[in-house]
Amino acid sequence: MILEIYRTPEESGARAAARIADKLREAISLRGEARLLLSTGASQFKMFDSLCTLDIDWSRVVMFHLDEYVALSGDHIASFRRYLRERFESKLPMPLKSAHYVDGEGDIAANIERLTSLFCAAPIDVGAIGIGENGHIAFNDPPADFETDKTYITVKLDDRCKAQQVREGWFDSIAEVPAQAVSMTVRAIMSCRSLVSVVPGAVKADAVRKTLGGAVAPDIPAAILKRHADWALYLDFASAAGFFNDSGI
Repeated sequence: MILEIYRTPEESGARAAARIADKLREAISLRGEARLLLSTGASQFKMFDSLCTLDIDWSRVVMFHLDEYVALSGDHIASFRRYLRERFESKLPMPLKSAHYVDGEGDIAANIERLTSLFCAAPIDVGAIGIGENGHIAFNDPPADFETDKTYITVKLDDRCKAQQVREGWFDSIAEVPAQAVSMTVRAIMSCRSLVSVVPGAVKADAVRKTLGGAVAPDIPAAILKRHADWALYLDFASAAGFFNDSGI
Protein backbone atom coordinates (compact mmCIF):
# COMPACT_ATOMS: atom_id res chain seq x y z
CA MET A 1 0.00 0.00 0.00
CA ILE A 2 1.15 3.53 -0.80
CA LEU A 3 -0.26 6.34 1.34
CA GLU A 4 0.45 9.99 0.51
CA ILE A 5 -1.02 13.06 2.18
CA TYR A 6 -1.03 16.55 0.67
CA ARG A 7 -2.17 19.92 1.87
CA THR A 8 -4.99 20.45 -0.64
CA PRO A 9 -7.40 18.47 -2.85
CA GLU A 10 -5.65 19.96 -5.88
CA GLU A 11 -2.31 18.47 -4.82
CA SER A 12 -3.70 15.05 -3.89
CA GLY A 13 -5.74 14.93 -7.08
CA ALA A 14 -2.73 15.78 -9.21
CA ARG A 15 -0.58 13.12 -7.58
CA ALA A 16 -3.29 10.49 -8.01
CA ALA A 17 -3.64 11.47 -11.66
CA ALA A 18 0.11 11.18 -12.16
CA ARG A 19 0.12 7.63 -10.82
CA ILE A 20 -2.86 6.66 -12.99
CA ALA A 21 -1.03 8.10 -16.01
CA ASP A 22 2.11 6.13 -15.18
CA LYS A 23 0.11 2.89 -15.01
CA LEU A 24 -1.61 3.65 -18.34
CA ARG A 25 1.69 4.39 -20.08
CA GLU A 26 3.23 1.23 -18.67
CA ALA A 27 0.34 -0.90 -19.93
CA ILE A 28 0.46 0.71 -23.39
CA SER A 29 4.19 0.05 -23.57
CA LEU A 30 3.81 -3.59 -22.54
CA ARG A 31 0.56 -4.59 -24.25
CA GLY A 32 -0.27 -1.93 -26.82
CA GLU A 33 -3.35 -0.71 -24.96
CA ALA A 34 -4.45 0.16 -21.43
CA ARG A 35 -7.72 -0.66 -19.70
CA LEU A 36 -8.94 1.97 -17.26
CA LEU A 37 -11.72 1.82 -14.65
CA LEU A 38 -13.13 5.11 -13.35
CA SER A 39 -15.21 6.29 -10.43
CA THR A 40 -17.12 9.56 -10.33
CA GLY A 41 -18.43 12.06 -7.78
CA ALA A 42 -17.30 15.41 -6.46
CA SER A 43 -14.23 13.91 -4.78
CA GLN A 44 -12.77 13.08 -8.19
CA PHE A 45 -13.04 16.56 -9.74
CA LYS A 46 -9.41 17.61 -9.15
CA MET A 47 -8.03 14.26 -10.25
CA PHE A 48 -9.89 14.48 -13.57
CA ASP A 49 -8.83 18.10 -14.06
CA SER A 50 -5.22 16.96 -13.89
CA LEU A 51 -5.53 13.59 -15.66
CA CYS A 52 -6.98 15.11 -18.81
CA THR A 53 -3.89 17.33 -19.24
CA LEU A 54 -1.28 14.57 -19.00
CA ASP A 55 0.66 13.09 -21.90
CA ILE A 56 -1.12 9.80 -22.60
CA ASP A 57 -2.00 8.14 -25.89
CA TRP A 58 -5.70 8.08 -25.17
CA SER A 59 -6.38 6.39 -28.52
CA ARG A 60 -4.98 3.24 -26.89
CA VAL A 61 -7.09 3.45 -23.72
CA VAL A 62 -10.27 1.41 -23.13
CA MET A 63 -12.47 2.91 -20.42
CA PHE A 64 -14.97 1.31 -18.05
CA HIS A 65 -16.71 2.84 -15.06
CA LEU A 66 -18.11 1.64 -11.77
CA ASP A 67 -21.81 2.33 -11.51
CA GLU A 68 -24.97 4.09 -12.62
CA TYR A 69 -28.40 4.73 -11.15
CA VAL A 70 -31.30 2.53 -12.23
CA ALA A 71 -33.89 4.26 -14.45
CA LEU A 72 -32.03 7.58 -14.54
CA SER A 73 -31.65 9.28 -17.91
CA GLY A 74 -28.15 9.65 -19.24
CA ASP A 75 -28.92 13.36 -19.64
CA HIS A 76 -29.70 13.89 -15.92
CA ILE A 77 -27.18 16.01 -14.07
CA ALA A 78 -26.54 13.11 -11.65
CA SER A 79 -25.92 10.52 -14.37
CA PHE A 80 -22.42 9.11 -14.19
CA ARG A 81 -22.46 8.59 -17.95
CA ARG A 82 -23.01 12.32 -18.36
CA TYR A 83 -20.38 13.08 -15.71
CA LEU A 84 -17.69 11.10 -17.54
CA ARG A 85 -18.58 12.44 -20.96
CA GLU A 86 -18.46 16.04 -19.74
CA ARG A 87 -15.62 15.89 -17.19
CA PHE A 88 -13.40 13.32 -18.87
CA GLU A 89 -14.04 12.30 -22.47
CA SER A 90 -14.85 15.77 -23.80
CA LYS A 91 -11.65 17.21 -22.29
CA LEU A 92 -9.25 14.70 -23.84
CA PRO A 93 -7.08 15.81 -26.77
CA MET A 94 -8.09 12.72 -28.76
CA PRO A 95 -10.87 10.09 -28.61
CA LEU A 96 -10.52 7.02 -26.43
CA LYS A 97 -10.05 3.67 -28.13
CA SER A 98 -13.43 2.78 -26.63
CA ALA A 99 -15.67 3.68 -23.68
CA HIS A 100 -18.02 1.17 -22.10
CA TYR A 101 -20.68 2.76 -19.93
CA VAL A 102 -22.92 1.26 -17.28
CA ASP A 103 -26.50 1.71 -18.48
CA GLY A 104 -29.22 1.61 -15.83
CA GLU A 105 -32.04 2.06 -18.32
CA GLY A 106 -33.94 -0.48 -20.42
CA ASP A 107 -33.08 -4.19 -20.14
CA ILE A 108 -30.69 -4.04 -17.21
CA ALA A 109 -29.91 -7.78 -17.22
CA ALA A 110 -28.91 -7.59 -20.89
CA ASN A 111 -26.88 -4.45 -20.23
CA ILE A 112 -25.00 -6.17 -17.42
CA GLU A 113 -24.37 -9.28 -19.52
CA ARG A 114 -22.91 -7.23 -22.36
CA LEU A 115 -20.74 -5.13 -20.06
CA THR A 116 -19.52 -8.16 -18.13
CA SER A 117 -18.36 -9.82 -21.36
CA LEU A 118 -16.38 -6.72 -22.31
CA PHE A 119 -14.92 -6.27 -18.83
CA CYS A 120 -13.81 -9.89 -18.52
CA ALA A 121 -12.06 -9.94 -21.91
CA ALA A 122 -8.81 -8.81 -20.25
CA PRO A 123 -7.65 -7.49 -16.87
CA ILE A 124 -8.10 -3.83 -15.97
CA ASP A 125 -4.70 -2.17 -15.70
CA VAL A 126 -5.66 0.58 -13.26
CA GLY A 127 -8.83 1.39 -11.38
CA ALA A 128 -9.51 4.83 -9.93
CA ILE A 129 -11.66 3.92 -6.92
CA GLY A 130 -13.24 6.58 -4.73
CA ILE A 131 -14.45 5.97 -1.18
CA GLY A 132 -17.90 7.18 -0.12
CA GLU A 133 -18.82 8.85 3.15
CA ASN A 134 -20.32 5.56 4.33
CA GLY A 135 -17.18 3.66 3.28
CA HIS A 136 -18.66 2.29 0.07
CA ILE A 137 -16.65 1.51 -3.05
CA ALA A 138 -18.72 1.87 -6.21
CA PHE A 139 -22.28 1.54 -4.86
CA ASN A 140 -21.42 -1.37 -2.57
CA ASP A 141 -22.93 0.18 0.55
CA PRO A 142 -22.36 -1.52 3.91
CA PRO A 143 -22.75 -4.37 4.46
CA ALA A 144 -21.16 -5.05 1.07
CA ASP A 145 -21.20 -8.41 -0.67
CA PHE A 146 -17.58 -9.58 -0.68
CA GLU A 147 -18.42 -13.05 -2.00
CA THR A 148 -20.36 -12.70 -5.24
CA ASP A 149 -18.37 -13.66 -8.32
CA LYS A 150 -20.50 -11.49 -10.61
CA THR A 151 -18.99 -8.40 -12.21
CA TYR A 152 -21.98 -6.04 -11.94
CA ILE A 153 -25.04 -6.36 -9.73
CA THR A 154 -28.13 -4.30 -8.93
CA VAL A 155 -27.96 -2.87 -5.42
CA LYS A 156 -30.20 -0.90 -3.08
CA LEU A 157 -28.78 2.43 -1.93
CA ASP A 158 -28.74 3.19 1.77
CA ASP A 159 -29.88 6.51 3.24
CA ARG A 160 -26.39 7.78 4.04
CA CYS A 161 -25.33 7.19 0.46
CA LYS A 162 -28.40 9.04 -0.79
CA ALA A 163 -27.72 11.93 1.60
CA GLN A 164 -24.20 12.27 0.18
CA GLN A 165 -25.60 12.61 -3.33
CA VAL A 166 -27.89 15.42 -2.13
CA ARG A 167 -25.09 17.24 -0.28
CA GLU A 168 -22.91 17.11 -3.40
CA GLY A 169 -25.70 18.80 -5.35
CA TRP A 170 -26.72 16.01 -7.72
CA PHE A 171 -30.30 15.89 -6.36
CA ASP A 172 -32.50 18.37 -4.49
CA SER A 173 -33.74 15.84 -1.93
CA ILE A 174 -33.25 12.26 -0.77
CA ALA A 175 -36.66 11.42 -2.22
CA GLU A 176 -35.30 12.22 -5.69
CA VAL A 177 -32.33 9.85 -5.43
CA PRO A 178 -33.07 6.53 -7.18
CA ALA A 179 -33.56 3.60 -4.84
CA GLN A 180 -31.28 1.31 -6.85
CA ALA A 181 -28.13 1.37 -8.92
CA VAL A 182 -26.09 -0.98 -11.06
CA SER A 183 -22.72 -1.37 -9.36
CA MET A 184 -19.48 -3.15 -10.06
CA THR A 185 -18.87 -5.74 -7.37
CA VAL A 186 -16.09 -5.74 -4.80
CA ARG A 187 -14.41 -8.79 -6.35
CA ALA A 188 -14.39 -7.19 -9.78
CA ILE A 189 -12.82 -4.02 -8.38
CA MET A 190 -10.16 -6.07 -6.61
CA SER A 191 -9.29 -7.83 -9.88
CA CYS A 192 -7.64 -4.67 -11.26
CA ARG A 193 -3.88 -4.87 -11.60
CA SER A 194 -3.50 -1.55 -9.75
CA LEU A 195 -5.86 0.63 -7.73
CA VAL A 196 -5.60 4.35 -7.07
CA SER A 197 -7.88 6.18 -4.62
CA VAL A 198 -8.04 9.93 -4.11
CA VAL A 199 -10.21 10.77 -1.09
CA PRO A 200 -10.21 14.49 -0.21
CA GLY A 201 -12.21 16.61 2.21
CA ALA A 202 -13.29 16.62 5.83
CA VAL A 203 -16.55 14.84 4.96
CA LYS A 204 -14.44 11.77 4.13
CA ALA A 205 -12.37 11.79 7.33
CA ASP A 206 -14.56 9.27 9.15
CA ALA A 207 -14.55 6.89 6.18
CA VAL A 208 -10.76 7.18 5.93
CA ARG A 209 -10.37 6.51 9.65
CA LYS A 210 -12.50 3.38 9.46
CA THR A 211 -10.87 2.19 6.24
CA LEU A 212 -7.33 2.47 7.55
CA GLY A 213 -7.94 1.65 11.18
CA GLY A 214 -10.76 -0.88 11.00
CA ALA A 215 -10.94 -4.57 10.24
CA VAL A 216 -11.58 -5.81 6.73
CA ALA A 217 -15.30 -6.49 6.93
CA PRO A 218 -18.48 -5.90 4.89
CA ASP A 219 -19.48 -3.07 7.26
CA ILE A 220 -16.46 -1.10 6.01
CA PRO A 221 -16.39 -1.96 2.31
CA ALA A 222 -13.36 0.20 1.47
CA ALA A 223 -11.22 -1.60 4.05
CA ILE A 224 -10.82 -4.50 1.64
CA LEU A 225 -8.65 -2.27 -0.54
CA LYS A 226 -5.88 -2.83 2.03
CA ARG A 227 -5.64 -6.41 0.78
CA HIS A 228 -4.79 -5.35 -2.76
CA ALA A 229 -1.15 -5.85 -3.75
CA ASP A 230 -0.92 -2.46 -5.50
CA TRP A 231 -3.18 0.14 -3.88
CA ALA A 232 -2.22 3.81 -3.63
CA LEU A 233 -4.27 6.14 -1.44
CA TYR A 234 -4.05 9.92 -1.77
CA LEU A 235 -5.46 12.13 0.99
CA ASP A 236 -5.45 15.80 1.87
CA PHE A 237 -4.97 17.22 5.35
CA ALA A 238 -8.70 17.37 5.98
CA SER A 239 -9.51 13.77 5.03
CA ALA A 240 -6.47 12.40 6.88
CA ALA A 241 -7.18 14.25 10.12
CA GLY A 242 -9.47 11.65 11.72
CA PHE A 243 -7.14 8.69 11.35
CA PHE A 244 -3.90 10.40 12.27
CA ASN A 245 -5.36 12.29 15.21
CA ASP A 246 -6.82 9.07 16.58
CA SER A 247 -3.50 7.30 16.01
CA GLY A 248 -1.56 9.98 17.86
CA ILE A 249 0.43 10.87 14.74
